[in-house]
Amino acid sequence: MKRITNLIALCVLVTFGANAQINTPQPSPAGSVSSTVGLTEITIDYFRPGVKGRQIFGNGDEYLEQFDEIWRTGANAGTIITFSTDVKVAGQDVKAGEYQIVSIPGKDEWQVMLHTEMIGGNMGNFKEDNVAAKATVKTMKLDNSVERLTFQISDISADNTSANIHFAWDNMSFKVPVEVSFHDAVMKDIATKTQVNPQNYTAAANYYLAAGENLEQALDWMNKYLAIGENSGQFWNVHVKAQILAKMGKKKEAIATAKDSMDKAKNFAQGDFGYIKRNQDLIDSLK
Repeated sequence: MKRITNLIALCVLVTFGANAQINTPQPSPAGSVSSTVGLTEITIDYFRPGVKGRQIFGNGDEYLEQFDEIWRTGANAGTIITFSTDVKVAGQDVKAGEYQIVSIPGKDEWQVMLHTEMIGGNMGNFKEDNVAAKATVKTMKLDNSVERLTFQISDISADNTSANIHFAWDNMSFKVPVEVSFHDAVMKDIATKTQVNPQNYTAAANYYLAAGENLEQALDWMNKYLAIGENSGQFWNVHVKAQILAKMGKKKEAIATAKDSMDKAKNFAQGDFGYIKRNQDLIDSLK
């Protein structure tokens, strides 16, 4: 009996010892950044080494990362970028999926590659045949050192069709351009969903207005929406109709519609949300 009791106690101690590990900060903590560009979700998962007083990029034994040598572009298992749709990276077609970012640092420019196989930190497994895209980008020297390696998805364009993969560490920085396309997907969505839900007319009309796509159809959708129930009182959507008419060159109708929107905004008890000025600005631009 004593032997069994001792055995149970030993098992408890072993189990406790296996689970009772001390948590300490990682030298290169994990990082992640994600952003939607157009309809594409771009995510970068990576590990963030620190400068820690070291010389990072250069040639010679005193530098951590050597110029002109292939690098995993991060620490630990490297850096993984994921695209939810097909994109263009530095003008090259890249399919939706996961890629490891691999680079060759240089004094004045870097080579940045998307590798289809996840090779972690073992650059011996790098294969040129597995490179989905390669970009040669100019380096930007930073005035202030960035302590922790940092990726961002920056410079998203006003029309949501492009952005940059932005790397910074120590005094080095580079950007790789990414382009996305969503027009065909939106057009397909519009064709399907406006048939089953009239509430989608406004979204479709707004998209056509922004894209300059078939303004006659955009006007038809907006007229159909405003004719439903109390929708004609929605001065913000009446204003969109005025914008469509203005873009079609129908100045007289656009001014009349903008005035209608302005009157309704003035009489709205909860406030005009800036539509009095928007309508006046539109009217002034058409005179």
